Amino acid sequence: MYAGAVTETPGYHDHKVDYLTRLRRIEGQVRGLQRMVDEDVYCLDILTQVSAVKSALQSVSVGLVQDHLGHCVQDAVAGAAAGDEDGRARAEAKVAEASAAITRLLKS
Repeated sequence: MYAGAVTETPGYHDHKVDYLTRLRRIEGQVRGLQRMVDEDVYCLDILTQVSAVKSALQSVSVGLVQDHLGHCVQDAVAGAAAGDEDGRARAEAKVAEASAAITRLLKS
């Protein structure tokens, strides 16, 4: 697990197979882009495919944000609502973390 991991099960756990399928499809699209460049395909055709890959990655990102908000943030907020002082701090940290992630996504 990476350093930011706090829960045993990530928020996307229930959709893991779907995410892996989508990411493998994107990986294939990227390999297709490499092939297009190697075969000297017309620039605008390559750019069209780059746009499709970017859109597919954005779709994965939005799903991950939704899963994070619906699982990790929601769990932290529930702890805070139960009067747990540590839960309040975790909830604030999770909201800040989610806001920063959304900001990064919007900048890309």
